[in-house]
Amino acid sequence: MKAAVIPAPKAPWEIREVPTPEPGPGEVLVRVRACGICHNDVWTAQGVFPFPPFSPAVTGHEAAGEIVALGPGVTGRRVGDRVGTTWVQETCGRCDYCRRNLPLTGQSGMNCAASVMTGLNTQGGHAEYLCVKAASTVLLPEGLDYTAAAPVLCAGYTSWSALRAARPRPHERVAVLGIGGLGHLAVQFSRACGFDTVAVTGSPDKHDLAVQLGAGTVVADGAGLRDAGGADVILVTGISYRSATDALQGLRPGGRIVLATIDPNDSFTIAPGSPFWSLRQQVIGATHNGLRYLTEALDMVARGSVTPLVEVFPKEDVAKAVDRAAAGEVRFRAVVTY
Repeated sequence: MKAAVIPAPKAPWEIREVPTPEPGPGEVLVRVRACGICHNDVWTAQGVFPFPPFSPAVTGHEAAGEIVALGPGVTGRRVGDRVGTTWVQETCGRCDYCRRNLPLTGQSGMNCAASVMTGLNTQGGHAEYLCVKAASTVLLPEGLDYTAAAPVLCAGYTSWSALRAARPRPHERVAVLGIGGLGHLAVQFSRACGFDTVAVTGSPDKHDLAVQLGAGTVVADGAGLRDAGGADVILVTGISYRSATDALQGLRPGGRIVLATIDPNDSFTIAPGSPFWSLRQQVIGATHNGLRYLTEALDMVARGSVTPLVEVFPKEDVAKAVDRAAAGEVRFRAVVTY
């Protein structure tokens, strides 16, 4: 098969012929049709995250396609099923965290040192074929295009999980910090649920688009959010924790700020002397919080309530797609077709 191989840290991705994997017990073989480029893929390729310990190094955890073969023992999936794959496929089931019997995918998987993680410690989805645990796949809604489904499998999954983790009430206001791969979806999810939604972005060229996506108000920073009346929920969907710290000045009493992304270069900080405690505010971490949330997000996209904005690249242009994603030039998710 052909796959997008990362020859070495910081090296350009290349399309190469590599062996086609075969499904083992409990696994399915997926013919990948589209795979999104997450910023975690970029950081893995750049060596910010540990470089894949397997060869050839193929990353990617936003893969959508159809099942073409079943491994021994698979009963819940069939050949021909249209599926999406997830980041965490399986956990060890025996460590202290797994013994709490939390969901096998999502937060518990990321806290299990022996978890199987697509594109990080096992082959990823930037290839024509991908073997994954059948239990970690989700059936795609009928009629949902693979290129639209792919970014939902991480970006949409994360942003919807973040909104759900915040538990906004009907009368509350939601702010989305960072209008990128996650943020452009978070704005739409929030608006689709009927919340007064504020977009917070330091990029003037995104202001009009944020309004088109459903933001009733657009501000540049935390001071702007405060002056616009603040928000009960702030969803941090950009990769700057410094901006998240700044946004705190626009968080209302009793408000929740949800950290849904990773900043490998900076820390989220509550300033000394801050009235955070007396205002009864909360900091919440959120990631892939259970496959039911992924199914909900996919259904909302299939119904047309939310529309991922993607730039589609053929596999031959994968290096170009990665470069554009790394530079923040994609509006808003790069998806590679295989």
